[in-house]
Amino acid sequence: MSLRVCVLGSGSKGNATLVATDKTRLLVDAGLNRRQTYARLAAAGERTDGFDAILISHEHSDHVNGLRLLATDWAAPVYISHLTREAIAWGAPPEARDRRPALNWEVLTPGVKFIVGDIEVTPFSVPHDAIDPVAFTLEADGIKVGVVTDLGYIPEVVKQRVQSCHCLIFESNHDLDMLKVGPYPWEVKQRVMSRHGHLSNLATAGFLTEDFDGTAQVLILAHLSETNNHPEIARLSAQQALEQRCRGQVAALHIASQSAPTEVFWFG
Repeated sequence: MSLRVCVLGSGSKGNATLVATDKTRLLVDAGLNRRQTYARLAAAGERTDGFDAILISHEHSDHVNGLRLLATDWAAPVYISHLTREAIAWGAPPEARDRRPALNWEVLTPGVKFIVGDIEVTPFSVPHDAIDPVAFTLEADGIKVGVVTDLGYIPEVVKQRVQSCHCLIFESNHDLDMLKVGPYPWEVKQRVMSRHGHLSNLATAGFLTEDFDGTAQVLILAHLSETNNHPEIARLSAQQALEQRCRGQVAALHIASQSAPTEVFWFG
C-alpha cells in the first residue's frame, strides 16, 4: 500500500492538498475554485473525480472558495467543525440560513480522530484568527502526513502532533523584514505578526532547529506570502535550520506554490 501527497496550491489566493492511498482520496481544504482545482489535479496526473471526503481547516475564503461546487460535484462528505461551518460566508448575511448549501456535512471535533476509508485523520487546534481553526495529521498503514498552516505561533500540541511525520507540510509565511517595510497597512502587519496570525520564516526555522524530530523524508514549506516573502529566502532559512538540527540526512525540502501544484510525493 502506498500513500501520495500533492499540494495543489498554497497561499492567500487558495489552498488545497491531495492526500490519497490506493483506496481513498481526500482533499484537505478547498480554497481553489473548481476550474483551478481540476486543472491542478490534471497537471499532477490525478483524476478529477472520485474523492471520498473534503477536510476543512477553517472558514477563511482561501480555504473554502471552491467548497460548494467541489463537494456537490463529487458528492463528497465535508468534515468540518460545527463552529467553522456556521462561520463560512456564503455571500449572504449570517441570518440567511437558507443560503447555506445542503452539503453532506460531517462534524469534526479537534483532538478526536476519525477514519475515512483507510486513512485515519486527526484534527487539532491551532492559534489563528478564525473561529475554530485546525490542522491535520493523516495516517495510513504506518505512513503519516502533517498539514499545518495558518497559525501565529507553535504551541506544544502542534509540536507533539507532527512528530513521526513522513511528510510534513508546514507554514513559512513571511520574512519579517520584508513584512515590516512592505506595502501592507500597519494594522494588517500587526495581525500577520500576532500570535493568531502567520508563522514567519524565523519562527519556522526555530521549530526546525529546536523541536523538529527529523523523521520527515519530505518537508514542504507552505502558505508563503507573495508580497512579504520569497521562495529562496524561505528555503535558505529552513535549510540552514535543518542542517543545524539534523547534522546528517536532511529531509528533502520543497516549496509549495500559489500558481502550480507540487510534484506528487509517494510514500510506502
